[in-house]
Amino acid sequence: MVALVKDIIALMETLAPARMSETWDNPGLQVGERNWPVKNIWIALDPTLDVVAQACKKGADLLITHHPLIFSPLRSIDTETPTGKIIEMALQHQLAVFAAHTNLDSAAGGLNEKLAELIGLKKLKALHKQTRDDVVKLVFFVPSDAEQKVLSALFETPAGRIGEYSACSFRVKGKGTFKPGLSAKPFIGKRGEISHVDEIRIETVLQKDDIPAVLEHIKAFHPYETMAYDIYPLYVNEINQGLGRIGELKKDMKLFALAEKLKQLLQIESVRIVGRADYNVKRVAVSTGSGSGMIDSFLLSDADVFISGDLRFHNARAVEAAGRALIDVGHFASERIAIDVLAGQLREILNKHQLDVKIHESKIEKDPFLVF
Repeated sequence: MVALVKDIIALMETLAPARMSETWDNPGLQVGERNWPVKNIWIALDPTLDVVAQACKKGADLLITHHPLIFSPLRSIDTETPTGKIIEMALQHQLAVFAAHTNLDSAAGGLNEKLAELIGLKKLKALHKQTRDDVVKLVFFVPSDAEQKVLSALFETPAGRIGEYSACSFRVKGKGTFKPGLSAKPFIGKRGEISHVDEIRIETVLQKDDIPAVLEHIKAFHPYETMAYDIYPLYVNEINQGLGRIGELKKDMKLFALAEKLKQLLQIESVRIVGRADYNVKRVAVSTGSGSGMIDSFLLSDADVFISGDLRFHNARAVEAAGRALIDVGHFASERIAIDVLAGQLREILNKHQLDVKIHESKIEKDPFLVF
């Protein structure tokens, strides 16, 4: 089976659903066509000119990056600008460019979770939980002898995802009644007569945006001429997904000892620290990339130290006043693990779906900042 760009996008949705991205973000397809074939995928942190040039030279069909190429709407595509050159080069070589950004940060098994696990944190939970009102409950009814067929069709859709679990549903037996009209073509019963049928009530959850596609797919396998169903709005605010993670170290550590461990794990020469050298650390909060916007969430938590990048002077003062600690490892160092995370997860899911697509990790990216 030849994989298309849209097939890879569908797989990426299972790893980092776009709905989990922040409102200011722009994940998804940046350049290219969804029906282009894909045999080689390159993974990188940024879609820089050098990265795109290398991907094109090596015959890549799809470049997946953490940071989007396009954050804001473009007023023009000037091929004399860096962004314009990248778009031109990608189109000339039929290279599609796709980004998984804050949705990958927030997802279960995503970037924040992997950084926390790398540090050795246990009992993980989100530092800043997402609150959503775009989840609904779908309830529909199916005759008993078609239960498994329709249920299998349901689980082929995005419905039934709750946190880190999929195929979530609830079923209960009951008795349904209906009277087909004179022009109906009933699967069970006769026109003009009331039928009493053993039925199964099936409940599941799904996203509002997925309602049309899920219903269309279920109806294709449902035996009734008219499928009865209800949709109820839900409000979900208790999920283990969101920006950042909080966890516990196996053993308490002193602040400077933890900083030294981070330098070794992330292969960096230096970090910036707020707090005493002998400050005792048990609970740790992390946020990959730029964590300045997560300071309030950290201060509201019970974590002893916050590990992130791009932390500001006033962030440091606020944490200092609270008697807590910060370790700034830099934006690049906290996020470059995205390459290995994405590559590993994609290889696994491609093998599962028996898609013959090669994954390559970009090795040319470096932190733009140098320690002098």
